[in-house]
Amino acid sequence: MIRLALTAGEPAGIGPELLVRLAQMDWAAELVAIADGAQLSAAAATLGLPLAFADYNVAVPQAHRAGRLTLIDVPNKVAVTPGKLDPANAATVVELLTRAAAGAESGEFQGIVTAPVQKSVLNDAGIRFTGHTEFFANRVRRPVVMMLVADRLRIALQTTHLPLRAVADAITREALSCNLTILHRELRERFGIDAPRIAVLGLNPHAGEGGHMGREEIDVITPVLDLWRAEGMQLIGPMPADTALVPRYLDGFDAVLAMYHDQGLPVLKYAGFGHAVNVTLGLPYVRTSVDHGTALDLAGRGLADAGSLIAATRLAIDLCAEVS
Repeated sequence: MIRLALTAGEPAGIGPELLVRLAQMDWAAELVAIADGAQLSAAAATLGLPLAFADYNVAVPQAHRAGRLTLIDVPNKVAVTPGKLDPANAATVVELLTRAAAGAESGEFQGIVTAPVQKSVLNDAGIRFTGHTEFFANRVRRPVVMMLVADRLRIALQTTHLPLRAVADAITREALSCNLTILHRELRERFGIDAPRIAVLGLNPHAGEGGHMGREEIDVITPVLDLWRAEGMQLIGPMPADTALVPRYLDGFDAVLAMYHDQGLPVLKYAGFGHAVNVTLGLPYVRTSVDHGTALDLAGRGLADAGSLIAATRLAIDLCAEVS
């Protein structure tokens, strides 16, 4: 039986409500919510949905049944007002993630599904936090790759949460080679694609226009692609982003490696927002997340759509089953 940890994310956001909505479905896995139980009960009451808590028995996982949720109770530090961030609860958010990560690292959980956090309030509280991806990577001390998935469209990122002026310096032969090997391996082992075809985008407009608009493609990207092509990888590129990210080309790729966050993700979110999934590749366990933020303007109003969290849970179960 697959067991997943579900973290509730930012208490003032829509995460707790999303967990309540997710709990209304049957799942072929045990879903363990790591959250403030009182807040989940209040959210269920506001939504008019049933919610009972099951005792957590580490030794005996049980498939999730609609209306019930296995709970590891982590109370918020202070009372929550939906939509109103409070740095006093920042430590709770990190506690949720730490408990989930420790459980996944020990084998207690086969995967983690995360509701959104608000990075700004964590940093305002003095907690250096650049994102879930980096948090989990730092714990296991291994390189990871962020990839978003919307149906068959998969876009991975060479760099993640960096200012644009820092991107070019971060794209080195070593870093690109590392990310390509992780992406290729995970597509084979977790997604079951025997010979993945990976499109690699250039950094500059028109993929550098033969060196007239930047030399990163010539000096960094192409040599790495040639190296791994010689090892048998099917790599296409470097391709201009405005050419690669159109349907008639995308249909021929199993994944795209974009050079920076806003090069690839706007296309994916346009195509699949609300049911896309964020996946962290390279961890020793499965980790998926929603494709959206905390939606503070929707919190507590009963309007949040759980589609992305449902998709993230489905994909986590599928990926766990692929390697089991």
